[in-house]
Amino acid sequence: MTEQPKQARTRARTIPRVAVRGLLLIDDRLLLVNAYAGNRSDLLCAPGGGVEPHSSLEDNLVREFHEETGLNVAVGEPCLVNEFHAPERGFHQVDIYFRVRLLSGDPMAPWKDPEGIVSRRILASRADMAGLRYKPDSLPEAAWGTRMIYDPLEPLVR
Repeated sequence: MTEQPKQARTRARTIPRVAVRGLLLIDDRLLLVNAYAGNRSDLLCAPGGGVEPHSSLEDNLVREFHEETGLNVAVGEPCLVNEFHAPERGFHQVDIYFRVRLLSGDPMAPWKDPEGIVSRRILASRADMAGLRYKPDSLPEAAWGTRMIYDPLEPLVR
C-alpha cells in the first residue's frame, strides 16, 4: 500500500465542525463578542458556538447566544454560511449565521459567560466595523444586507 502524503492524511481525518451564530442589530448596531478566551486576541465575532448533535440549529443558537450574552433571542432566517479552515491543523468549521431578534435582556448589562470565553461585548455600527478586527470578512454585508451569502474557506486567524 502506498503511503499518502501528510497533507492528504490530514484532510482525510478532518470532519467539519458545525457552529451557529446570531446577528443581532440593536438601533442599527451589531452585537459582537470577543472570539477567544482570556482576551488573547482583539478579534471579534457574532455570538454563538458549536452545534450539539440531535438538537436543532435553532435550539443550539438560542442556548449558545444566551450562554455568551445572557440574552434571550428569537431565531429568524439564515443569512450567511461561512467556512473557516486551517489545513495545516486539520481544522474546518462551517458557521451558519441567522438573524436574531431580542426577546429579553440588556446587551450591555454585566454578564459572566459560564464557559469563561466571552469577556467583552460591544455594539458596533456599520461605520465602526472599519476600525475593528472581526471575522468573517463578510460579517457587515451579512448583518446589514438583505441577501443570503456563502463565504467559502476563509483562513482561520487569531
